[in-house]
Amino acid sequence: MAWRGQLSKNLKELRVLFCQTSPASAEARTFVEKNYKELKTLNPKLPILIRESRGVEPQLWARYDFGVEKGVRLDGMNEGQISKALEDLVKAGEALKA
Repeated sequence: MAWRGQLSKNLKELRVLFCQTSPASAEARTFVEKNYKELKTLNPKLPILIRESRGVEPQLWARYDFGVEKGVRLDGMNEGQISKALEDLVKAGEALKA
């Protein structure tokens, strides 16, 4: 998964939003627990913000150059689908540079 090392080249910031207790956010919480360390190790200077708030819908947000942002709702996604959504956001950042 070489794209994981490309986060800092294509993104300015990554935000993950989810509820600490809701079942809808369970997969997002699991994704963060399993993947945060690797993502941060591969991209040490990239701000990866984890935002927990009661009742919030699970979301993934990427900020690119010039303040452009794209978000994905993670409701109903499993860990593999969340990883694919993140990969798509990284590739979208690459496309914005072209």
